[in-house]
Amino acid sequence: MEDIFEVAMILCFGISWPVSIVKSYKSRSTKGKSIIFLVFILLGYTCGILAKIASGSINYVLIFYLINFVMVFFDISLYFRNKRLENQ
Repeated sequence: MEDIFEVAMILCFGISWPVSIVKSYKSRSTKGKSIIFLVFILLGYTCGILAKIASGSINYVLIFYLINFVMVFFDISLYFRNKRLENQ
């Protein structure tokens, strides 16, 4: 039962990342983005992944952490692409 609630939490947090990624890609701008915020979110997902591994409770929930980690990492990559485009 705990795993279901954990997945629900991760899905609630993760549902906004595809929207953010599409907005970053289309706008080609860093306006409205905070790299510090994104890095802390990425650090949070990293801690969640490490907690699952350290506790030995590696299960399907880990997949949701990894998916969100990848999406935030991609959003950070777009931030730096957009920063470079703005500086040109």
